[in-house]
Amino acid sequence: MTDNRTELASSERRNFLKLTATGGFTAAMVVGGAGMLWSTEAAAQTANEERDREKAAEHTMTIATAYVLGASRSYPMMQLDLKENIQNASNGRVYVKLAPGGQLGSGGNLVQKVQGGTIQAAQHSLSNFAPFASAVDLINMPYLCGSNQRFTNLVHSDFWNTEVHPKVEAAGFKALFYVNIDPRVVAVRKGGAGPVLSPSDMQGIKFRVPGSKMLQQYYRMVGANPTPVAWGETPSAIKQGVADALDPSVGALYVFGFKDILSHVTFTQAVPDSQVYSCNLEWFNSMPADIQDAIMWGSEMTAHQNLAKVPSARAYAMSELAKSGVEFHSLSEDQLGEWKAAGGYQLAEWDSFKTELAGSMDNFAKMEEAAGTQGKFYVHDA
Repeated sequence: MTDNRTELASSERRNFLKLTATGGFTAAMVVGGAGMLWSTEAAAQTANEERDREKAAEHTMTIATAYVLGASRSYPMMQLDLKENIQNASNGRVYVKLAPGGQLGSGGNLVQKVQGGTIQAAQHSLSNFAPFASAVDLINMPYLCGSNQRFTNLVHSDFWNTEVHPKVEAAGFKALFYVNIDPRVVAVRKGGAGPVLSPSDMQGIKFRVPGSKMLQQYYRMVGANPTPVAWGETPSAIKQGVADALDPSVGALYVFGFKDILSHVTFTQAVPDSQVYSCNLEWFNSMPADIQDAIMWGSEMTAHQNLAKVPSARAYAMSELAKSGVEFHSLSEDQLGEWKAAGGYQLAEWDSFKTELAGSMDNFAKMEEAAGTQGKFYVHDA
C-alpha cells in the first residue's frame, strides 16, 4: 500500500512538473483541483483541452486569489467553478486563467492590481471595498449581518445596488459576486479557558483582533481584552498564549492550519467572514455586451454554487478540526440574545459608527431593513 502511495505521489509530481514546464500552469491547477494528477492520460487530456480553449478564446481573463484550489472543500471560494462557468457562459469566447494560492498577492495587494488593471479580476475580503464605499465597513457591526442569511440578504438588496455599487464602480471596480463563507466564531486555544458560551466567559481572555476598530470595540463590550496581532503572526501568538482566542470562520481556521492548537469553537454569529470577486471596470466595459452578460451570468451561477456549498464546506472543516480534539458549541436563541444584549448593533455605543459609515441614521435603518428582508437567495446557517 505504501509503495502504491509513493508511486502515485511521484507520478502526480511528474505530471504536475511536466504540465507547468510546458507552460500549462492553469492546466496543472485544473487537473490538480479535480484530483486527476495521478493519471497521465487525464493530465494530458486536460492540458490539451486548456490549450485548445485558450487558443480558441477571443479574450483572456486572469482571476487571482489568495487560496489554493483545493481550499473550496472547507472554504468555498469556488474559483474552478467560476472559471468553468464564465468560459461556458461565453461559449468559449472568454478563457479564464487562474492565479491561485497568492501567486499574485492577496487582500489589499490584489485590490490594487484589479483597480490598476494589472489583472482583470480577483478575490479579496469585502472589507477591502470600505475605502471606496464606507458603508461596506458596517458588515463588521455585530449582529447586523453576522448570520449567512442576513449577509446574503444585504449584498443582494436594492439598498446595496443603489448605495454601495455606484461608489465601488466610481473607484474602478465591478463586483462579480459575493462569497458567503460563514460567520466568524470564538475559537479558544488549547490550554486556555474552557468553552465560551456567554459574554461572562470572555472575562480576561486576550482576544486576537485584526485592525478593525469595530471588532476591537465589540470584543471589549462582550468582556474580552482585544489584542491586535498581524494575521501572519497569529498562529505563534495563539500557541505561545500571547493571545487566548481568535475569530475567523471554521473554514478559515482549518485552511490556515489552526486545527492542532485549538480546544473549543463557539458559533456566536456576530460578524460575517465575507469575500467578493471584483473585476476591473474599465476592462469589463471594454467587452462586447454579450460577453459582459456572460461574465455576470457565469458569476451568478457560481454564487448559487457557493451558497449550496456552505454547509458541506463547514461540515468538512468541523470534521477535520474534531479529529484534533476541537469541541463545537452552537448557541440557543436565549444564549445568542445574551451576546446581542452585550454587544449588538442596537446599542448606543455604535451610533457614531452608524452615522459616520452609513452617512445618517436613516441610511443605516435602510441597511438594517435590507439585511432583515429575505431576498431571492437562501443559505444555511450554523
